[in-house]
Amino acid sequence: MSNEPIFQEDVEACLQVLRRGGIILYPTDTIWGIGCDATSAAAVQRIYELKQRPANKSMIILLADEKDILQYVADPHPAIFEYLKTVDRPTTVIYAHALHLPDNLVNADGSIAIRIVREPFCRHLLKRFQKPLVSTSANLSGGPSPATFNDVPDAIKQGVDYVVRYRQDDTTPAQPSRIVKFTADGQLVVIRS
Repeated sequence: MSNEPIFQEDVEACLQVLRRGGIILYPTDTIWGIGCDATSAAAVQRIYELKQRPANKSMIILLADEKDILQYVADPHPAIFEYLKTVDRPTTVIYAHALHLPDNLVNADGSIAIRIVREPFCRHLLKRFQKPLVSTSANLSGGPSPATFNDVPDAIKQGVDYVVRYRQDDTTPAQPSRIVKFTADGQLVVIRS
């Protein structure tokens, strides 16, 4: 990969920023996102302020592996894990009973939205960081989600502590993830296809 040095430098820079409570602009398995340590209420608050987003609009978290879900969700339905083995595109699952996450990240009903990422940069960053990352679209609240890096508003680029260079030149339009949840009896409900 010709971007290997940039990939590694970006991961190291992101880790330094994240460990001190900063926020980053980074490519995800879907669209460009604003991220932070999902266990830090102060970092989460900075993202709400940067996006000018109401605090009652919750954000999602990214994890590297299905087994990590058990650290942040109480008693997820077993059907979820079978479902995750079948997904062929980025899919966010809403789980009831979030654990070990700040109140300003968890939805008012106690739920949390989680996506397992397979994209190399995010996955590598998550494995090195060993904590979940917040991922929210890199736009101002109410604005369009950025399909490419060039679509990210300057206010966002200037408001984060680090902008990842890796994949900035990728002009393939990206789409937000599918969003689903499971009922208490294990039935799949598609919220956004």
